[in-house]
Amino acid sequence: MNISKKKKPDVFVELEIESSGFNGVSVGRIDGMVHFVEGAVPGDTVRARVTKKKKNYVECKTVEILQKSENRIEPLCEHFDNCGGCKRQDLIYSEQLKWKELNVKESFQRLHKVEVGNFEKILNAPKEFYYRNKMEFSFANKRWLTPEEMNNQDKEENPIIDKNFAFGLHIAGAFDKVLDLNICHLQQHKANEIFQVTKKYLKSNNITANSAREHTGLLRNLIIRYSQYEDNFMVILITNPNPDENEMNHINIWAKIIFDLDYVSSVIFAQKELNSPVKIIEHHTLYGKDYLLEDILGVKFQISPFSFFQTNPSQLNNFIQSILDYSELQSDEILWDLYCGTGSISLPASKFVKKVIGLELVESSIFDAKSNSALNDINNTEFYAVDLHTKTLPDIFRKIDKPDNIIIDPPRAGIHNNVINHLLELEIPKITYVSCNPTTMARDCELLSEKYEIITVKPVDMFPQTYHIEAIAKLRLKK
Repeated sequence: MNISKKKKPDVFVELEIESSGFNGVSVGRIDGMVHFVEGAVPGDTVRARVTKKKKNYVECKTVEILQKSENRIEPLCEHFDNCGGCKRQDLIYSEQLKWKELNVKESFQRLHKVEVGNFEKILNAPKEFYYRNKMEFSFANKRWLTPEEMNNQDKEENPIIDKNFAFGLHIAGAFDKVLDLNICHLQQHKANEIFQVTKKYLKSNNITANSAREHTGLLRNLIIRYSQYEDNFMVILITNPNPDENEMNHINIWAKIIFDLDYVSSVIFAQKELNSPVKIIEHHTLYGKDYLLEDILGVKFQISPFSFFQTNPSQLNNFIQSILDYSELQSDEILWDLYCGTGSISLPASKFVKKVIGLELVESSIFDAKSNSALNDINNTEFYAVDLHTKTLPDIFRKIDKPDNIIIDPPRAGIHNNVINHLLELEIPKITYVSCNPTTMARDCELLSEKYEIITVKPVDMFPQTYHIEAIAKLRLKK
């Protein structure tokens, strides 16, 4: 006999929100039990539905705001309640900064109990909106319906929603569904015009969108990149392989429409491997040049269609300058830049040291770093494609000049144990640690504190309206 389990009734709680935690979730307590609450800001009193109950904490989702915080504001974006891109548009910017700064401190003081000489005030971003120089949007043949659309779709006065075409951003936890967007306030106004022109043309001409499950349909992604230095855009359309003649004809027409916008300098067409979410099998330039030009502290960078570059150009000079200041570079020093990427730190630093050696796993990034050195007639840099996580790392390090100074900017997961162990062996006098994840940064600094003092930590806001935060730490070898 098939006995189905009865669904447990929803449990609701009322609580006051005390703080903003990591990952953009707010925190309240009931009888000492921590409650992580989505959709609330510090100072709110809310009614929330319990979504998960664990031994040491409870997860909830706000269903009603009983009393608004004095720091709560109306989100700018019409998609805020459904899009996961901006978690903090409902909180005034000064409060966003306050909680980001506190989260960095708590990573060191509470989570990892690391002694830090001084926490500097957070460096706020010059722009609260319209600051990103790169956005990647997705096409899908399954549109994610918002709760409002679900409630209204059967009403006669509402237009019929096309559920088989979506152009926007992926819904968290649903790889095959996309939230259909009209606008994104993190990218420039002209980038939104490119987005809207693209959506109107491709949808009106019935160009099919990708099915993530069946691997059918044509359209995969649109990437919009911006150069602050040149004040123009690169637009990249990505499809599944082998478009037919009619589809290719429409791609060419779309490309001409986009290139005719006076602020677009290049249009790129690329194809992805059918079963891969990321692998580009070919790309070519339909109109214009195949790169953008950007500037960091007087150093020019050519940005190819798929190379990494920091996404907030209005804050970038401030960020890089802070890293160089913490490094206290000297003209007779050899500097290692570990996880160097395309050289966004290495090349500006090269002006102040004897030599820079950059190490990075991604070969295309090393190629770009070398190319940008040549572009700027910089002759005191060396770049190597190296897996910094390999067990043979000490042998690799022994083949290059020993450093006097190190800058390290690892991925979110932090520094690999192999690197930490070797840094402790090397006993280099100065280390500057740059991180986009304060939690792993504090963990690594705890390990390095065996031989290093953490002199200063400085949070830098590169991503307003989100919970993400960068931080810089100055470490000095204990005497």
